[in-house]
Amino acid sequence: MTPSRRTFLLSAAALSAAVATPERVRAAIAREAAAPWALATADLDGDVSPRAMRLVHGRSPMGLEGTLFRNGPGRFRRPGGSATHWFDGDGLMRSFTMADGGVTLAARFADTPKRRTETELDAVVTPGFGTAGDARARVGSNDDANAANTAVMVTGDAVWALWEGGSPLAMDPATLATEDFVTLRPDLKGMPFQAHPRFAPDGTVWNVGTNGDQAIVWHLNRDGSLIDAQVLTLPRASYLHDFTATERSLVFVLQPWVFDHRGMPFLTQFAWKPELGTQVLVVDKADLTRTRLFELETFAFFHLGDGWEEADGTIRFDVAANVDNTFAVEGARVLVAGRGSVPGAPSVLKLVTLHADGRAEMASSGVTAEFPKGDPRRAGLARDLTVHVAGERGGRPLPNGLAIQDWRTGRRHGFAFDDTQILEEAVFVPKPGTTAERDAWLVAPSINLAEGVTELHVFDVAHVEDGPMATWRADVALPAGFHGAWKG
Repeated sequence: MTPSRRTFLLSAAALSAAVATPERVRAAIAREAAAPWALATADLDGDVSPRAMRLVHGRSPMGLEGTLFRNGPGRFRRPGGSATHWFDGDGLMRSFTMADGGVTLAARFADTPKRRTETELDAVVTPGFGTAGDARARVGSNDDANAANTAVMVTGDAVWALWEGGSPLAMDPATLATEDFVTLRPDLKGMPFQAHPRFAPDGTVWNVGTNGDQAIVWHLNRDGSLIDAQVLTLPRASYLHDFTATERSLVFVLQPWVFDHRGMPFLTQFAWKPELGTQVLVVDKADLTRTRLFELETFAFFHLGDGWEEADGTIRFDVAANVDNTFAVEGARVLVAGRGSVPGAPSVLKLVTLHADGRAEMASSGVTAEFPKGDPRRAGLARDLTVHVAGERGGRPLPNGLAIQDWRTGRRHGFAFDDTQILEEAVFVPKPGTTAERDAWLVAPSINLAEGVTELHVFDVAHVEDGPMATWRADVALPAGFHGAWKG
């Protein structure tokens, strides 16, 4: 089906119409009532100029040079009104540049129309995922509400800040200066390009954008130029934050959190209907009309690992699965409030198997997990290892450790800091000249709550249980980010 901007941009009209009904938002956090983890969602007042981080443990491994780009919300509160959900803060691009054994840190806010409007008004007024906004919002298109706060895509020499409801935002990889929203084709301007693109073994990139049960399927060259864009009708209008892919197929996991009615904030449009179960749609990359549909037990999720396909057609992928959507609806609000008990159980790492005969099953690792990642050299291909953050538990939101699951042997290895650290998503960085999955490093930042600063850690995939090989410490604390990408 040929993509139509009119269909996909109707959601922007809903945004602008919905802001006429104001919602009271929380006042700034009372510091004396802040939870021990509140630094994770504390506001950063402005950009962070480049500065050297101090080596406090170990030494940088030989051959590890490049930049870790990370994205996430950096400011939530303004005197005239504040964001009420973790997913709605202003996008803050961070860079950790590793060279000659040292690390240089920088961070810069994405200069979006949303941020410019709210800076002028000194109030958060734009509707978002969990923030209603108010009548002062200026929303004429999806990108007027684009927070550019979720993920990073490195494409050629460019770095794109991604959000799930609008265009990629190009940022200069050297200075982090905002350039402009990316238009992949003039007639597709402003159509959604979600935050979790999938890199294929042939070097091309696949991504999606959704509006109800319609998905635009993007296929790009590695340099970010467009190969094709088609529209796919999904079996149900589920909330879809992530998808996965094998070498031959696209895989859409359709949780029973389904569209129910128009409204703002965005999450209020969806209803949790566990009786529907979870569906998995498999789509042939070569012909999007060729599909297969599988049925699974009910679960909620945000993030999937890369998929792979075996010779007999069996497809496998992992998921950080949850029992329901409580954290998304309620828990992420409490995180921004910075106090109280965060609702929602931690997610658990599970392996989904889709058999060629139509059967589907899930196997649980039993380990709490988020942000599952694999070796980028094996994206879309068979693999054994999944790395993920771990250690989140009731009463202590946000992870404090890393773990590696070996799906072939069933073995697990991990390392955990104590509760004075909040560990963020790790990226997999292959060692130069190697091919084995265990011949790689994991690079991950953390928030050291005891010192009140951001740190950067390097782990060896083969010996993650030994803890960091090296740790650098900044002189500033950045709020917890969501996703990152490595540029070597």
